Amino acid sequence: MRIGNTEIRPLGGGLGCLLMILFSVLASVVLTVLLNLLL
Repeated sequence: MRIGNTEIRPLGGGLGCLLMILFSVLASVVLTVLLNLLL
């Protein structure tokens, strides 16, 4: 990913990027379920 003339590389290349996206989606789903159970 490029911002201006600096290039940002995700940890672990493409696989690490995919894993980070999957982890964030799973974490948001888990947090939503926990909040619904608590409230």
